[in-house]
Amino acid sequence: MSPAGDWRHPLLLELLRAGLAAVEGRRCVREALLARPPAPPGAAVWAAAVGKAASSMALGAVDALGPALERVLVITKAGHLDAELLSLPGVEAREGAHPVPDGRSLAAGERLLQWVEELPAGVWPLFLISGGASSLVEVLRAGVSFAQLEQLSNRGLTEGVEIAELNAQRARLSRIKGGGLAAQLAGRPARALFISDVPDDDPAVIGSGLLGPAASGEDRVERQVIASVDEAMDGVITAAAQRGLTADCVRQRFAGEATRLAARFAHELLMSNTQVRVWGGESTVRLPQQPGRGGRNQHLALAASKLLAEYPDLLLLAAGTDGTDGPTAAAGGLVDADTCARLGLAGLDPDDCLSRADSGTALAAAEALVSTGPTGTNVADLVIGLKLPRGRA
Repeated sequence: MSPAGDWRHPLLLELLRAGLAAVEGRRCVREALLARPPAPPGAAVWAAAVGKAASSMALGAVDALGPALERVLVITKAGHLDAELLSLPGVEAREGAHPVPDGRSLAAGERLLQWVEELPAGVWPLFLISGGASSLVEVLRAGVSFAQLEQLSNRGLTEGVEIAELNAQRARLSRIKGGGLAAQLAGRPARALFISDVPDDDPAVIGSGLLGPAASGEDRVERQVIASVDEAMDGVITAAAQRGLTADCVRQRFAGEATRLAARFAHELLMSNTQVRVWGGESTVRLPQQPGRGGRNQHLALAASKLLAEYPDLLLLAAGTDGTDGPTAAAGGLVDADTCARLGLAGLDPDDCLSRADSGTALAAAEALVSTGPTGTNVADLVIGLKLPRGRA
Protein backbone atom coordinates (compact mmCIF):
# COMPACT_ATOMS: atom_id res chain seq x y z
CA MET A 1 0.00 0.00 0.00
CA SER A 2 3.03 2.28 0.19
CA PRO A 3 3.99 4.36 -2.86
CA ALA A 4 7.45 3.46 -4.10
CA GLY A 5 10.18 5.17 -2.11
CA ASP A 6 7.87 6.76 0.47
CA TRP A 7 9.22 5.44 3.77
CA ARG A 8 6.66 7.43 5.75
CA HIS A 9 3.88 4.90 5.15
CA PRO A 10 5.74 1.99 6.80
CA LEU A 11 6.67 4.37 9.62
CA LEU A 12 3.01 5.19 10.31
CA LEU A 13 2.15 1.48 10.29
CA GLU A 14 4.96 0.84 12.79
CA LEU A 15 3.48 3.49 15.08
CA LEU A 16 0.04 1.87 14.78
CA ARG A 17 1.48 -1.55 15.65
CA ALA A 18 3.18 -0.05 18.71
CA GLY A 19 -0.12 1.41 19.88
CA LEU A 20 -1.85 -1.95 19.42
CA ALA A 21 0.90 -3.82 21.27
CA ALA A 22 0.43 -1.54 24.30
CA VAL A 23 -3.16 -2.77 24.72
CA GLU A 24 -2.87 -6.37 23.46
CA GLY A 25 -5.29 -8.51 25.43
CA ARG A 26 -3.07 -11.48 26.22
CA ARG A 27 -0.32 -9.38 27.79
CA CYS A 28 -2.70 -7.07 29.65
CA VAL A 29 -4.69 -9.93 31.20
CA ARG A 30 -1.57 -11.90 32.10
CA GLU A 31 -0.01 -8.92 33.88
CA ALA A 32 -3.23 -8.06 35.72
CA LEU A 33 -3.75 -11.62 37.00
CA LEU A 34 -0.11 -12.13 37.99
CA ALA A 35 -0.23 -8.86 39.92
CA ARG A 36 -3.46 -9.85 41.69
CA PRO A 37 -4.72 -13.43 41.30
CA PRO A 38 -8.50 -13.89 40.93
CA ALA A 39 -8.77 -16.67 43.54
CA PRO A 40 -7.13 -17.89 46.76
CA PRO A 41 -4.11 -20.20 46.34
CA GLY A 42 -5.16 -23.68 45.26
CA ALA A 43 -8.68 -22.65 44.23
CA ALA A 44 -10.07 -23.53 40.80
CA VAL A 45 -11.07 -20.83 38.32
CA TRP A 46 -13.53 -20.82 35.42
CA ALA A 47 -13.24 -17.99 32.89
CA ALA A 48 -15.79 -16.56 30.47
CA ALA A 49 -14.31 -14.27 27.79
CA VAL A 50 -16.70 -12.23 25.63
CA GLY A 51 -15.89 -9.68 22.94
CA LYS A 52 -13.66 -9.13 19.94
CA ALA A 53 -10.56 -9.54 22.11
CA ALA A 54 -11.92 -12.62 23.90
CA SER A 55 -9.42 -15.13 22.47
CA SER A 56 -6.41 -13.01 23.32
CA MET A 57 -7.69 -12.23 26.81
CA ALA A 58 -8.40 -15.91 27.46
CA LEU A 59 -4.84 -16.82 26.47
CA GLY A 60 -3.59 -14.27 29.00
CA ALA A 61 -5.60 -16.04 31.68
CA VAL A 62 -4.11 -19.38 30.61
CA ASP A 63 -0.61 -17.89 30.83
CA ALA A 64 -1.17 -16.51 34.33
CA LEU A 65 -3.25 -19.22 35.96
CA GLY A 66 -2.02 -22.46 34.40
CA PRO A 67 -3.72 -25.63 35.75
CA ALA A 68 -5.87 -23.60 38.17
CA LEU A 69 -7.90 -22.46 35.15
CA GLU A 70 -10.14 -25.49 34.67
CA ARG A 71 -12.63 -24.27 32.05
CA VAL A 72 -12.80 -21.40 29.57
CA LEU A 73 -15.85 -20.22 27.62
CA VAL A 74 -14.92 -17.91 24.72
CA ILE A 75 -17.52 -15.98 22.72
CA THR A 76 -16.14 -13.80 19.95
CA LYS A 77 -16.60 -12.54 16.42
CA ALA A 78 -16.23 -14.89 13.46
CA GLY A 79 -12.60 -14.98 12.35
CA HIS A 80 -11.28 -13.85 15.75
CA LEU A 81 -10.78 -17.28 17.36
CA ASP A 82 -7.16 -18.15 18.08
CA ALA A 83 -5.91 -21.57 16.95
CA GLU A 84 -3.61 -21.85 19.96
CA LEU A 85 -6.53 -21.35 22.32
CA LEU A 86 -8.69 -23.91 20.53
CA SER A 87 -5.98 -26.55 20.95
CA LEU A 88 -6.09 -26.33 24.75
CA PRO A 89 -8.17 -28.65 26.97
CA GLY A 90 -11.22 -27.28 28.76
CA VAL A 91 -11.86 -24.56 26.15
CA GLU A 92 -15.35 -24.07 24.68
CA ALA A 93 -15.61 -21.58 21.83
CA ARG A 94 -18.65 -19.96 20.27
CA GLU A 95 -19.09 -17.27 17.66
CA GLY A 96 -21.67 -14.52 17.86
CA ALA A 97 -22.67 -12.01 15.20
CA HIS A 98 -21.25 -8.50 14.84
CA PRO A 99 -22.11 -5.66 14.31
CA VAL A 100 -25.76 -6.81 14.09
CA PRO A 101 -26.78 -9.71 16.37
CA ASP A 102 -28.45 -12.80 14.95
CA GLY A 103 -29.48 -16.25 16.16
CA ARG A 104 -25.87 -17.07 17.05
CA SER A 105 -25.81 -14.14 19.46
CA LEU A 106 -28.97 -15.36 21.18
CA ALA A 107 -27.58 -18.91 21.45
CA ALA A 108 -24.31 -17.55 22.86
CA GLY A 109 -26.21 -15.47 25.41
CA GLU A 110 -28.20 -18.49 26.60
CA ARG A 111 -24.96 -20.48 26.89
CA LEU A 112 -23.38 -17.72 28.98
CA LEU A 113 -26.34 -17.74 31.36
CA GLN A 114 -26.13 -21.53 31.59
CA TRP A 115 -22.39 -21.29 32.28
CA VAL A 116 -23.07 -19.06 35.28
CA GLU A 117 -25.70 -21.49 36.55
CA GLU A 118 -23.24 -24.41 36.20
CA LEU A 119 -20.52 -22.81 38.35
CA PRO A 120 -19.60 -25.28 41.13
CA ALA A 121 -19.57 -24.02 44.69
CA GLY A 122 -15.79 -24.10 45.07
CA VAL A 123 -14.93 -22.44 41.75
CA TRP A 124 -14.08 -18.74 41.36
CA PRO A 125 -15.54 -17.06 38.24
CA LEU A 126 -13.42 -14.76 36.09
CA PHE A 127 -14.97 -12.61 33.36
CA LEU A 128 -12.93 -11.10 30.52
CA ILE A 129 -14.96 -8.47 28.66
CA SER A 130 -14.08 -6.40 25.59
CA GLY A 131 -15.90 -4.30 23.02
CA GLY A 132 -18.19 -6.17 20.66
CA ALA A 133 -19.87 -8.02 23.52
CA SER A 134 -23.01 -5.92 22.99
CA SER A 135 -23.75 -7.68 19.71
CA LEU A 136 -22.06 -11.04 20.29
CA VAL A 137 -24.24 -12.22 23.21
CA GLU A 138 -27.84 -11.47 24.06
CA VAL A 139 -30.77 -12.77 26.11
CA LEU A 140 -33.86 -10.66 25.56
CA ARG A 141 -36.24 -9.51 28.27
CA ALA A 142 -39.71 -10.99 28.33
CA GLY A 143 -41.89 -9.25 25.77
CA VAL A 144 -38.95 -7.99 23.68
CA SER A 145 -38.79 -9.39 20.15
CA PHE A 146 -35.71 -10.14 18.11
CA ALA A 147 -37.06 -7.72 15.50
CA GLN A 148 -36.81 -4.90 18.06
CA LEU A 149 -33.19 -5.79 18.80
CA GLU A 150 -32.34 -6.00 15.11
CA GLN A 151 -34.05 -2.69 14.43
CA LEU A 152 -32.10 -0.98 17.20
CA SER A 153 -28.78 -2.36 15.96
CA ASN A 154 -29.45 -1.35 12.37
CA ARG A 155 -30.54 2.14 13.44
CA GLY A 156 -27.32 2.51 15.41
CA LEU A 157 -25.34 1.76 12.25
CA THR A 158 -27.31 3.78 9.73
CA GLU A 159 -27.93 6.86 11.89
CA GLY A 160 -24.48 7.04 13.47
CA VAL A 161 -25.64 6.75 17.10
CA GLU A 162 -22.70 7.23 19.48
CA ILE A 163 -21.60 4.08 21.28
CA ALA A 164 -22.53 5.09 24.85
CA GLU A 165 -26.10 5.94 23.87
CA LEU A 166 -26.46 2.84 21.70
CA ASN A 167 -25.21 0.59 24.51
CA ALA A 168 -27.65 2.17 26.97
CA GLN A 169 -30.53 1.44 24.59
CA ARG A 170 -29.33 -2.15 24.11
CA ALA A 171 -29.18 -2.71 27.87
CA ARG A 172 -32.87 -1.80 28.25
CA LEU A 173 -33.85 -4.72 26.00
CA SER A 174 -31.61 -7.28 27.69
CA ARG A 175 -31.74 -9.71 30.61
CA ILE A 176 -27.94 -9.92 30.83
CA LYS A 177 -26.79 -6.38 29.97
CA GLY A 178 -26.99 -3.42 32.32
CA GLY A 179 -25.88 -5.51 35.30
CA GLY A 180 -28.22 -8.41 34.57
CA LEU A 181 -25.48 -11.02 34.38
CA ALA A 182 -23.88 -9.81 37.61
CA ALA A 183 -27.25 -10.20 39.29
CA GLN A 184 -27.31 -13.85 38.19
CA LEU A 185 -24.26 -14.44 40.40
CA ALA A 186 -26.51 -13.75 43.41
CA GLY A 187 -23.77 -12.13 45.47
CA ARG A 188 -21.10 -14.68 44.60
CA PRO A 189 -17.54 -13.21 44.54
CA ALA A 190 -16.12 -12.78 41.03
CA ARG A 191 -13.44 -10.85 39.14
CA ALA A 192 -14.01 -8.99 35.87
CA LEU A 193 -11.30 -7.52 33.65
CA PHE A 194 -12.23 -5.11 30.87
CA ILE A 195 -10.65 -3.83 27.69
CA SER A 196 -12.56 -0.60 27.13
CA ASP A 197 -13.82 0.81 23.84
CA VAL A 198 -16.16 3.39 25.39
CA PRO A 199 -15.78 6.95 26.73
CA ASP A 200 -14.86 7.18 30.41
CA ASP A 201 -14.00 3.43 30.50
CA ASP A 202 -17.12 2.69 32.51
CA PRO A 203 -17.84 -1.05 33.11
CA ALA A 204 -21.52 -0.13 33.20
CA VAL A 205 -21.22 0.83 29.52
CA ILE A 206 -18.56 -1.59 28.16
CA GLY A 207 -20.39 -4.35 26.30
CA SER A 208 -23.66 -2.60 27.24
CA GLY A 209 -22.85 -3.34 30.88
CA LEU A 210 -22.52 -7.11 30.42
CA LEU A 211 -20.58 -7.22 33.71
CA GLY A 212 -21.69 -3.84 34.98
CA PRO A 213 -22.97 -3.42 38.55
CA ALA A 214 -26.19 -5.23 39.39
CA ALA A 215 -29.12 -2.89 40.00
CA SER A 216 -30.14 -4.90 43.05
CA GLY A 217 -26.93 -3.96 44.87
CA GLU A 218 -26.24 -7.64 45.59
CA ASP A 219 -22.93 -7.52 43.79
CA ARG A 220 -19.49 -8.75 44.85
CA VAL A 221 -17.81 -8.44 41.45
CA GLU A 222 -14.36 -6.82 41.52
CA ARG A 223 -13.98 -4.81 38.31
CA GLN A 224 -10.77 -3.55 36.67
CA VAL A 225 -10.23 -1.82 33.33
CA ILE A 226 -6.86 -3.11 32.10
CA ALA A 227 -6.59 -1.35 28.73
CA SER A 228 -8.09 1.65 26.97
CA VAL A 229 -7.33 3.97 24.09
CA ASP A 230 -5.20 6.16 26.40
CA GLU A 231 -2.63 3.36 26.73
CA ALA A 232 -2.72 2.81 22.97
CA MET A 233 -1.97 6.49 22.38
CA ASP A 234 0.86 6.32 24.89
CA GLY A 235 2.28 3.37 22.96
CA VAL A 236 2.30 5.44 19.77
CA ILE A 237 3.96 8.38 21.53
CA THR A 238 6.67 6.16 23.02
CA ALA A 239 7.40 4.52 19.67
CA ALA A 240 7.62 7.90 17.95
CA ALA A 241 10.08 9.18 20.57
CA GLN A 242 12.20 6.05 20.13
CA ARG A 243 12.46 6.93 16.44
CA GLY A 244 13.56 10.47 17.18
CA LEU A 245 10.22 12.09 16.38
CA THR A 246 8.45 14.75 18.40
CA ALA A 247 4.93 13.67 19.30
CA ASP A 248 1.84 14.58 21.30
CA CYS A 249 -1.70 13.31 21.71
CA VAL A 250 -5.15 14.72 22.42
CA ARG A 251 -6.40 13.19 25.66
CA GLN A 252 -10.04 14.10 25.17
CA ARG A 253 -11.60 11.31 23.16
CA PHE A 254 -13.11 12.30 19.87
CA ALA A 255 -16.70 11.62 18.85
CA GLY A 256 -19.02 12.88 16.16
CA GLU A 257 -19.41 12.78 12.41
CA ALA A 258 -16.39 11.38 10.55
CA THR A 259 -16.19 14.05 7.83
CA ARG A 260 -16.15 16.89 10.34
CA LEU A 261 -13.54 15.11 12.41
CA ALA A 262 -11.38 14.65 9.32
CA ALA A 263 -11.36 18.44 8.82
CA ARG A 264 -10.48 18.99 12.46
CA PHE A 265 -7.64 16.47 12.46
CA ALA A 266 -6.16 17.77 9.22
CA HIS A 267 -6.21 21.33 10.58
CA GLU A 268 -4.69 20.35 13.92
CA LEU A 269 -1.96 18.35 12.20
CA LEU A 270 -1.15 21.28 9.91
CA MET A 271 -0.93 23.67 12.86
CA SER A 272 0.88 21.25 15.17
CA ASN A 273 4.41 21.93 16.41
CA THR A 274 5.14 18.19 16.58
CA GLN A 275 5.83 15.61 13.89
CA VAL A 276 3.35 13.05 15.21
CA ARG A 277 -0.12 13.76 16.60
CA VAL A 278 -2.46 11.09 17.96
CA TRP A 279 -6.19 11.05 18.64
CA GLY A 280 -8.36 8.30 20.14
CA GLY A 281 -12.12 7.82 20.12
CA GLU A 282 -14.87 6.79 17.77
CA SER A 283 -16.52 8.63 14.90
CA THR A 284 -19.94 8.08 13.36
CA VAL A 285 -21.23 7.93 9.79
CA ARG A 286 -24.84 8.37 8.68
CA LEU A 287 -25.37 5.81 5.94
CA PRO A 288 -27.46 6.18 2.77
CA GLN A 289 -30.17 3.62 1.99
CA GLN A 290 -27.83 1.48 -0.09
CA PRO A 291 -24.33 2.05 1.28
CA GLY A 292 -21.22 0.89 -0.50
CA ARG A 293 -18.26 -0.80 1.11
CA GLY A 294 -16.36 0.76 3.99
CA GLY A 295 -16.35 1.72 7.66
CA ARG A 296 -16.10 4.86 9.77
CA ASN A 297 -12.28 4.93 9.72
CA GLN A 298 -12.12 4.48 5.97
CA HIS A 299 -14.73 7.22 5.60
CA LEU A 300 -12.70 9.54 7.85
CA ALA A 301 -9.47 8.79 5.99
CA LEU A 302 -11.04 9.39 2.58
CA ALA A 303 -12.52 12.70 3.75
CA ALA A 304 -9.11 13.72 5.07
CA SER A 305 -7.41 12.87 1.76
CA LYS A 306 -9.23 15.75 0.08
CA LEU A 307 -7.83 18.18 2.66
CA LEU A 308 -4.26 16.84 2.45
CA ALA A 309 -4.01 17.20 -1.34
CA GLU A 310 -2.13 20.52 -1.11
CA TYR A 311 0.11 19.52 1.82
CA PRO A 312 2.77 16.99 0.75
CA ASP A 313 4.28 16.86 4.25
CA LEU A 314 1.07 15.56 5.90
CA LEU A 315 -0.19 11.98 6.24
CA LEU A 316 -3.09 10.60 8.24
CA LEU A 317 -3.89 7.05 9.35
CA ALA A 318 -7.27 6.09 10.85
CA ALA A 319 -7.87 2.53 12.06
CA GLY A 320 -10.06 0.41 14.31
CA THR A 321 -7.90 -1.11 17.02
CA ASP A 322 -9.70 -4.45 16.71
CA GLY A 323 -8.46 -4.81 13.14
CA THR A 324 -11.86 -4.38 11.49
CA ASP A 325 -13.71 -1.31 10.33
CA GLY A 326 -17.46 -1.68 10.06
CA PRO A 327 -18.49 -4.78 8.08
CA THR A 328 -15.14 -4.93 6.22
CA ALA A 329 -11.93 -6.90 6.70
CA ALA A 330 -9.79 -3.74 6.57
CA ALA A 331 -8.90 -1.81 9.74
CA GLY A 332 -8.99 1.63 8.12
CA GLY A 333 -7.02 3.83 5.75
CA LEU A 334 -3.74 5.71 5.36
CA VAL A 335 -3.86 8.79 3.14
CA ASP A 336 -1.50 11.49 1.93
CA ALA A 337 -1.31 14.34 -0.57
CA ASP A 338 -1.31 11.91 -3.52
CA THR A 339 -4.33 9.82 -2.55
CA CYS A 340 -6.88 11.86 -4.46
CA ALA A 341 -4.66 11.89 -7.55
CA ARG A 342 -4.46 8.09 -7.41
CA LEU A 343 -8.25 8.01 -7.12
CA GLY A 344 -8.54 10.17 -10.22
CA LEU A 345 -6.31 7.79 -12.17
CA ALA A 346 -8.67 5.00 -11.14
CA GLY A 347 -11.67 6.96 -12.43
CA LEU A 348 -13.13 7.60 -8.98
CA ASP A 349 -14.30 10.82 -7.35
CA PRO A 350 -13.82 11.10 -3.56
CA ASP A 351 -16.96 13.19 -3.03
CA ASP A 352 -19.08 10.67 -4.89
CA CYS A 353 -17.59 7.79 -2.90
CA LEU A 354 -18.21 9.62 0.37
CA SER A 355 -21.83 10.38 -0.52
CA ARG A 356 -22.42 6.68 -1.23
CA ALA A 357 -20.46 5.53 1.86
CA ASP A 358 -18.17 3.64 -0.50
CA SER A 359 -14.86 4.67 1.04
CA GLY A 360 -13.51 1.12 1.03
CA THR A 361 -13.77 0.89 -2.75
CA ALA A 362 -12.02 4.26 -3.12
CA LEU A 363 -9.16 3.50 -0.73
CA ALA A 364 -8.62 0.08 -2.27
CA ALA A 365 -8.26 1.72 -5.69
CA ALA A 366 -5.75 4.21 -4.23
CA GLU A 367 -3.83 1.41 -2.45
CA ALA A 368 -4.58 3.21 0.82
CA LEU A 369 -6.32 0.53 2.91
CA VAL A 370 -4.81 -0.53 6.24
CA SER A 371 -5.18 -4.27 6.95
CA THR A 372 -3.97 -5.77 10.22
CA GLY A 373 -6.17 -8.82 10.76
CA PRO A 374 -7.55 -9.49 14.27
CA THR A 375 -5.35 -7.65 16.78
CA GLY A 376 -6.29 -9.21 20.12
CA THR A 377 -7.62 -5.91 21.45
CA ASN A 378 -10.45 -3.41 20.99
CA VAL A 379 -10.05 0.09 22.45
CA ALA A 380 -12.06 2.03 19.85
CA ASP A 381 -10.18 3.85 17.08
CA LEU A 382 -6.77 5.44 16.64
CA VAL A 383 -5.99 8.33 14.30
CA ILE A 384 -2.29 9.08 13.80
CA GLY A 385 -1.06 12.12 11.90
CA LEU A 386 2.48 12.51 10.57
CA LYS A 387 3.98 15.85 9.58
CA LEU A 388 7.28 15.13 7.85
CA PRO A 389 8.78 15.81 4.41
CA ARG A 390 9.04 12.71 2.25
CA GLY A 391 12.72 13.26 1.58
CA ARG A 392 13.72 13.54 5.24
CA ALA A 393 14.75 10.07 6.42
